[in-house]
Amino acid sequence: MSELPRYEYVKLADAIAADIASGTLPQGAALPGERAMTELHRVSIGTVRRAIVELRKRGLVATLPAKGTYVIAMPEPSGDAPEEREPNT
Repeated sequence: MSELPRYEYVKLADAIAADIASGTLPQGAALPGERAMTELHRVSIGTVRRAIVELRKRGLVATLPAKGTYVIAMPEPSGDAPEEREPNT
């Protein structure tokens, strides 16, 4: 059975998410502008915009009006941080 086709915006969002996970786009880094991303990834501006919306839904980026889109901190996984406890005496 063949794999279902994925939308271009999902492919783009996945590629950017991979860059974030690998550290290529670290926390606080600005994503390229929409027009630059259309040329870089050879997709339409609508695809770029939908990919950014998808990344915002995933909690990976935040867009500041007239400033750009930036990588934000990933939430800490629950239960992984060790709790500080006082020693038993």
